[in-house]
Amino acid sequence: MAGGIGSRFWPHSRKKKPKQVLKIFGDKTLLQETVTRIEPLIAPSEILIVTTEELIGHIQKQLPDFGEDNFLVEPIGRNTAPCIGLAAQKLIKSDPDGIMVVLPADHLISDAGRFITCLEQAIETAKMDDSLVTIGITPTQPETGYGYIQYDPEDKKPTGAYAVKTFAEKPTLDTAQRFLASGDFLWNSGIFIWSIRRILSEIERSLPELYAGLMQIEALEGEGAETQFQHIYSGLRSISIDYGVMERAENVAVVKGDFNWSDIGNWAEVYRLSSKDADGNVNLDGHILIDTSNCLVDSQDRLIATVGVKDLIIINTKDAILICHRDSAQDVKRVVEHMERNQMDKYL
Repeated sequence: MAGGIGSRFWPHSRKKKPKQVLKIFGDKTLLQETVTRIEPLIAPSEILIVTTEELIGHIQKQLPDFGEDNFLVEPIGRNTAPCIGLAAQKLIKSDPDGIMVVLPADHLISDAGRFITCLEQAIETAKMDDSLVTIGITPTQPETGYGYIQYDPEDKKPTGAYAVKTFAEKPTLDTAQRFLASGDFLWNSGIFIWSIRRILSEIERSLPELYAGLMQIEALEGEGAETQFQHIYSGLRSISIDYGVMERAENVAVVKGDFNWSDIGNWAEVYRLSSKDADGNVNLDGHILIDTSNCLVDSQDRLIATVGVKDLIIINTKDAILICHRDSAQDVKRVVEHMERNQMDKYL
C-alpha cells in the first residue's frame, strides 16, 4: 500500500512526494526497502503496488524494473479497506486460491531475516485454518500513536500464532500504560496475511456497500469504463480495514513480531531512532546548537542556530519550516489539515 501522504511527516512529506519515496535512513527510499525486504519470500512478479493517480509517476520511478502489471492505481485514496478490496479483486483473477500479504510501504524494519520468518509463520497460519492474520509488535513503551491488539495467551495455534481477543484504537497515555503493564497487548503493525477468498468474503459480510461497489467495478467494460471506475471508486466510503473488517471478524490470529519495527509515523520517531550527541540532540547537518538539548534539527540548505532550547523538532525545507515540541509531533497533521482547509496548495 503506497498511496498515503504521511501528513505527520510534513514538510518533507508532500502530496507529490510522500514519506514512502523519501530516503529517511540509508540509501534507499522506504518503498524500495519494503520491496527489497520481501524478495526472499515473494517474487517481483507477485508484488502489486497500490497507489493513487497523483503518485503513480513518482512510485514507478522508485521501481524501474517493475512492469505495468505490478501497479494498481486508485483514482483517489479511500483508506485501507477499499485499497485492499480493490487489490484482492485483481489478485483473485490470477490466483483464486492464493494467500495475500498486505504491507504498508513506509515501515522501517531492520531485522529482515526475522521479519521473513514471521511472515512465513503467518502464511502457514492463514493456510492452516483460513485465519485473518496480522503481525503484532511487542511494545517497548506506552505509545499513543499506534493501535493495539489484545491476544489470548491461552489460545495458541500449532503455528505459534495466538487468537486475537480485541483490537484497540490509539489510546491515551494512561490507557497505553495499562496495556503495557497487562502483558497481553501488542502494537498493531498494519501488516495482514489472509487468503484472497477470505478477505473478499469478510468485506462482503462486514462492508456490503464496499463489496457492491467492487462488484460494480468488476463488471465494467468497454468505452467509458475508466470514467465509471473513477466515479464508483471515488464514491466509496473511506474506512480502514481494521475498523471495517478486523474488529468485527471471527477467527483472527496474531503472530508476535520479534523484530525491530517502526512505522516512522512522525518526527519524534525519527528522533528516537537516530544517533544523538552528548546533549541528546539529533543534529543531521552540522548546525550550531548552544545550550540545546534533546532536539532534532534538519536543514540541508540553511544553517540553523539554536540557543537555550530543548525538546524541539526543527525541520527546514526550501519553502517551509516546521518548529514543534517533540511531544506534539503527532499533531503536525493539523498543520496539513489547516493548509487544506485554507487552500494553501503550494505547501502541500
